[in-house]
Amino acid sequence: MKLIEEEKYKQFYMHRLGHYLGLDVHDAGRYQVDGEPRPVEPGIVMTVEPGLYIAEDAEGIPDKYRGIGVRIEDDVLVTPEGYRVLTSEAPKRVEDIEELMARENRAATHNPPGEASTSTEEVQAAG
Repeated sequence: MKLIEEEKYKQFYMHRLGHYLGLDVHDAGRYQVDGEPRPVEPGIVMTVEPGLYIAEDAEGIPDKYRGIGVRIEDDVLVTPEGYRVLTSEAPKRVEDIEELMARENRAATHNPPGEASTSTEEVQAAG
């Protein structure tokens, strides 16, 4: 708690927890009404995106961590019953992200831009 009280995190966490989503990715909406924080209400969609960013010139940080940014993002719909995480199926664990990136890399290698990306076997299996 001392790190939070002393705001030590601000060196690595420069933004807030998230923002509203709308027609534009950063659709601000109204965060305040009559100078007071706007209550969250059903129908609002917001992103929850905690992130850490370590500057290239960060003092007291080992070189191997400098210049790294990590953010895990979820998009959340506020419902009358509570909320629904719209991105619940998005990978967030390191292993899952590495698997996805490897799969995408293989697909890009086997399917140059402009070529169909669906194999004959995939079409037959889907049909």
